[in-house]
Amino acid sequence: MPALRRTLGLLAIPALALATALPATVAHAAPASSPAPTFRPDAAAAGWLARQLVDGDHFESVFDGTAYPDQGLTVDAVLAFAAARTSDDTAAKATAWLAKPEILAGYLGDGTTEAYAGATAKLLLAAEVRGADPATFGGVDLPARLRSLLTPSGRFSDRSQWGDYSNAFGQSLALIALKRTPAGAPATAVDFLAGSQCADGGFPVAFGQAACTGDADATALAVQALAATGRSAKASAGLGWLTAHQNADGGFAAAGATASNANTTGLATQALLSQARFGAGLKGWNRLTKFQQRCDADPALRGAVAYDASGFNAATGARATAQAVLGLAGTPLATLSAAGARPDAPTLACPAPPAG
Repeated sequence: MPALRRTLGLLAIPALALATALPATVAHAAPASSPAPTFRPDAAAAGWLARQLVDGDHFESVFDGTAYPDQGLTVDAVLAFAAARTSDDTAAKATAWLAKPEILAGYLGDGTTEAYAGATAKLLLAAEVRGADPATFGGVDLPARLRSLLTPSGRFSDRSQWGDYSNAFGQSLALIALKRTPAGAPATAVDFLAGSQCADGGFPVAFGQAACTGDADATALAVQALAATGRSAKASAGLGWLTAHQNADGGFAAAGATASNANTTGLATQALLSQARFGAGLKGWNRLTKFQQRCDADPALRGAVAYDASGFNAATGARATAQAVLGLAGTPLATLSAAGARPDAPTLACPAPPAG
């Protein structure tokens, strides 16, 4: 179970002022002196997401009928709230929940026999985005913990009795998060990620495979990490791979699939927009808005983002919405900040149905 939960936590994972044709506005519970912004799909999605948290501060995942705390999805939500620059009160509660010692240890490991690289990198990034002190977060020095997992090869690896589940997601997040610290990202770690790039420009999820096969999610995160650490040529090649693998509908598919999904499209679109690839990025952004639940949906679902074109599914909706927000906002993870975010969780306000 710990290995499964760690894998799901890492897969759950990046404000562009753009207009949309959605027939509605976002209603904010803000003071009268604070004018409500024009409708933004990212804000509507973040508002819906904020209302889904269990007890208002975390997410859970259910396995075999038992609910477990889902720290990875909760971190995704915190990043989404910052990207949408809204739902800050909820983000603060979620951050406090993540800092509880028992919650922290269940996600990162105990730091001695168990220590997970990807989870540590992801939580470090969230602490930075929230403006918390990452060296004392929940009593843990997150940058030091992460650096202790750096191997001589430059790979950040798990220390665990359950095996090493570290991969390109965690490596990329580690570079992005450590780049934001005074010491910066280790050069060996940057070299390791850069060296994992496939000949066609894509990046694989797993390292050391016999055949290098690019993955859209892994490539999107690697592009952001390498752009942040000065490897522009490598990042550019990754962006080229993404545009070459964009579906005709503007979206992106998961490895082994052909249909576009909101999770992969969200990460890929964030990478494209944040690196000024606006042609492909806006196509991805438009695809994400098509997945979003609008005024013709159940009022409880308005603003949410469906995983794919088959329709909204409660089992995948929160994760899809969290990652879609990153693409709808377009802000790079390297500079993402919750500073100045609105406290309220926007609601998609729709016209009342006709009488009779």
